[in-house]
Amino acid sequence: MKALVSVCCILSLLLLTTADEEEDVLASILRDRSHIDETLRLAAEEKAADYAAALQQLRKIYHSSIKPMEQAYKYNELRQHEISDGEITSKPMVLFLGPWSVGKSSMINYLLGLQDANYQLYTGAEPTTSEFTVIMHGEKIRSVEGIVMAADSSRSFSPLEKFGQNFLEKLIGIEMPHKLLERVTFVDTPGIIENRKQQERGYPFNDVCQWFIDRADLIFVVFDPTKLDVGLELEMLFRQLKGRESQIRIILNKADSLATQDLMRVYGALFWSLAPLINVTEPPRVYVSSFWPYDYAPDTSRELFKKEETSLLEDLNQVIENRLENKIAFIRQHGIRVRIHGLLVDRYVQTFKEKMSFFSDPELVFKEIVDDPDKFYIFKSILAKTNVSKFDLPNRDAYRDFFGINPVSSFKPLTQQCSYMGGCLLDKIERAITADLPGLLSSITSGKSPIFSTCEATGCGEKPKNRYRKN
Repeated sequence: MKALVSVCCILSLLLLTTADEEEDVLASILRDRSHIDETLRLAAEEKAADYAAALQQLRKIYHSSIKPMEQAYKYNELRQHEISDGEITSKPMVLFLGPWSVGKSSMINYLLGLQDANYQLYTGAEPTTSEFTVIMHGEKIRSVEGIVMAADSSRSFSPLEKFGQNFLEKLIGIEMPHKLLERVTFVDTPGIIENRKQQERGYPFNDVCQWFIDRADLIFVVFDPTKLDVGLELEMLFRQLKGRESQIRIILNKADSLATQDLMRVYGALFWSLAPLINVTEPPRVYVSSFWPYDYAPDTSRELFKKEETSLLEDLNQVIENRLENKIAFIRQHGIRVRIHGLLVDRYVQTFKEKMSFFSDPELVFKEIVDDPDKFYIFKSILAKTNVSKFDLPNRDAYRDFFGINPVSSFKPLTQQCSYMGGCLLDKIERAITADLPGLLSSITSGKSPIFSTCEATGCGEKPKNRYRKN
């Protein structure tokens, strides 16, 4: 109610003023944004050359050491997550989720200072955002159709094409020259409407959300103090966020619309509603403030809101500052999964060959192996390998489906996945996980420029060993 009164006062003042006076009135009611630039260090110059060199080295390690095993053992068909060059070189992604009309678009406008711009995101009291809107950096202000974004292989959005043309019509990109967008990309999502089935959208809404959730570096789940009801759609959203709790930040927006005592009750009610949905020991961080360009309503906790906003900006800056380290860690984690997958497929292949005889039925033999892998110590033998944790092992049932599509006879054992010039697939991915990627991370954290290696897979300064020559 207080926020509504303040807005009405603003409109009344503007109606009674001339054009010159209008600018003075707006300047007096708009909030000071200098702390945003200071906290996010937008005035600081980045070492673009070092950043580009590190990304190039990361891309080289992935293509030379991880992707060959990924392709040889069809890892993409198990996890359906193929890493493109655009995903390696992409900026950190900040995803905005939540019910309709809670202030997601207004918050993006505020962070980018777009409140007076013609190209600001449209906002209103009714559900206004029906598209997935990607706000990214560009040399000039322009909009990009979803079909163009999916067709551009240099971007990280080409995999979205699998969700169909109906979704691509609901995907839009906005490019603009902005210092913050040089370091981060914002994604605004359609608000969740509990009384509308997601199937009515014409595309798999939950699957699309999951795609963005899997790739987001920071996820803002925004709530309005007057819209705290948790329905089936919001429950589904939090189920999709399982395992990403470290990236989630909950925002109680429009906090100056309530008196302090009412705000405390709403804060408690929010935790009460979300507690069954977030089954973790440490709950996500909750920020309480009003993220829009106008001044706080009178008689509200202004100092608290300012501190909360600064704390959120510091959180966002941390993601920006650590974007390269996070990218290296992501590629290394992906490499570990690919390595485990390769070892498992190799073990299935070896077990199949050991159990086969001249009179055996290949289908029955392998069905017995894939139905009961514990009987043949498939997974236990992998745990005996170095650097493999039992918590990293994939679901056993997934391999029943995997080999249902890909016959075991189509794969070679790891011992046969070697070449004279390229080396062995297992050796290359082992070196990437244990040496190359940690070395690249160490060079970044120590402030040194990444050094490009010209060595082949056989090692620096070593004479290639002829694997075909008899000793």
